[in-house]
Amino acid sequence: MWNTFSQTVDLGWDFYGPVILFVVLVALAVPVWAAIGSAAIVMLMWSGALPLSLVGESLFDGIDAFALTAVPLFILTGDVLVRTGLSRKFLNVAEALTQFAKGGFGSATVLVCGMFSAISGSDAAGAAAVGRMTIDRLVESGYPRPYACALVAAGACTGILIPPSIAYIIIGLVLGISASTLFMAALIPGMLILVSILITNIVVNRIYGYEGGGNVGFGEYFANLGRALASGWYAFIVPGIIFYGIFSGRLTPTEAGATAVIVTVILGFILGTLKLADFPAMLISSAKVNGVILPIIAFSLPLAQALAIMGVPQGFVTAVTGLTDDPTTLILLMILILIAAGCVMETTPNIVILAPILKPLADNIGMNEIQFCIMMITALGVGFITPPLGLNLFVVSGITGESILRIAWRAVPFVFFMLIVVLLIAYVPAISTTMLPDVYK
Repeated sequence: MWNTFSQTVDLGWDFYGPVILFVVLVALAVPVWAAIGSAAIVMLMWSGALPLSLVGESLFDGIDAFALTAVPLFILTGDVLVRTGLSRKFLNVAEALTQFAKGGFGSATVLVCGMFSAISGSDAAGAAAVGRMTIDRLVESGYPRPYACALVAAGACTGILIPPSIAYIIIGLVLGISASTLFMAALIPGMLILVSILITNIVVNRIYGYEGGGNVGFGEYFANLGRALASGWYAFIVPGIIFYGIFSGRLTPTEAGATAVIVTVILGFILGTLKLADFPAMLISSAKVNGVILPIIAFSLPLAQALAIMGVPQGFVTAVTGLTDDPTTLILLMILILIAAGCVMETTPNIVILAPILKPLADNIGMNEIQFCIMMITALGVGFITPPLGLNLFVVSGITGESILRIAWRAVPFVFFMLIVVLLIAYVPAISTTMLPDVYK
């Protein structure tokens, strides 16, 4: 395949040199945006695909998009939720909802990961925020610490899978697809992933008996749930505004993000859990995360342009289809590539590098472009907990000090059940298109 690829594209050191440079820089722990930027500039210099005098303009064009304004807004919303204590209200309600079940607090942890992720749109933020709130309590409830860490890492994968998600904003920008459309398409797949994690935890809990519970009476259940809702109903105003605004079409993702920030801040002031003195730390924290994402997008645009001019996406399609034209096999190949990429690199660089290369292959086998986007993001999400290099495993290891290998071993059942959902998304288009108008099907 590689010989066919090289012959089709007629590649030389103007391609291999920048690729080697990128790999070396990433291996040396150079920030990804700097590695991509260095590789892009070297590729442009050696190939002449784009005059260097236009690189500055290309970088600006890469981030001069209204849709991208939603990214820092959702990140900031997540920070404000943590600082105001509203994220703990989500946990209280989730715990009340699952108190009837054996393994209830484990299920509550997964649910609160989904709730938090649906607002912040970030898996790493969800893993860190929810992990700090729940891992010690999971251990107290009877879970081994490595499994508790794996549970949080798996639940946090929903950060890029349940809309609104930063990942869908970025892939929509890269491929020219409306983020609102992708949000609607991702709703059912995202919920399926969440349900698969819940089922995994229930099955594992039944086998090993980690957590007791499940003996709450009917009256006591509703009394506890009522108290949790009464003390924290206002926390759900924020996700309610986001979901209603986006899915009703009344708000764009950017407008929904801005509204969520304002409402969350107002709630913080009303509750007395947020002060003006908290703003510098919140803004700096959000700016650091945003400062990682936007440079990657900016430098990836000239890189994508250079690859397109050199014919790399077309060459990849020709090489792969030269081996087999079976759609089932080609879809499996794409999934393997995406999971492997998700293990070693964050979502944003994976999207901006791989989406333009794999999209022509998906088009070649007749895959719906919306379905392709959902499959790609979901497969990348599975990569976040795929042993031994899943990025979420490193996040929870960092906040707990638990061994990555021990967490990775306990994450295997979650990977298995999530892979089943990925395969369903890949081979059943209706899962991704049911919520969409007929024009997208």
